This record gives sequence, C-alpha cells and structure tokens, in this order.
Amino acid sequence: MGTEILDEVFAVIEDRRDRPKEGSYVSNLLASGRVLEKIDEEARELVEAAQESDRQAIVHEAADLIFHTMVLLSVKGVELEEVMKELRRRRR
Repeated sequence: MGTEILDEVFAVIEDRRDRPKEGSYVSNLLASGRVLEKIDEEARELVEAAQESDRQAIVHEAADLIFHTMVLLSVKGVELEEVMKELRRRRR
C-alpha cells in the first residue's frame, strides 16, 4: 500500500525533535509549542474540505492532519508502531 512513507516521515520528525535544525518546519513547530493548536486547525480544515466534497482538499488536509498527529506522537514519546499495533488489534 505504500505506507513506508509514514515510517520515513516519522523518522525525520524524531530526528528534528532530537536534533533541531535551523529553518526546519518541524523544529520550529516543536519550539513554538503549538502542536495541539495545529492539530485542531488541520482537523477543522479537513472537516471543511469534506463538507465541501472537495476531493483534492480532503487529501491535502488529511495528509496535514496525519503529519501533525505524528509530530504529537513524537512529542509524547509514542512510537508510530504502537499506533499501528493498536490498529492491527482492532482489525481482528
């Protein structure tokens, strides 16, 4: 399905968390402490896109929400694999 990109992006997020890089969006977001605010913003934008049935916007906003959720997981020390494991458990 091509979900390897999630692991790749999560690795970059963790790297920026552990080794902040000047000019990095993730490093700046983490330093600002606005991760929860961004998740709220992206969730609202996804809902708006869905209400408008704008397929391209839905894809874009869903990617934004997933990305910012991964940043939150990293901040809270939750591994992406833990979430994948929970999804597998629910699939049974």
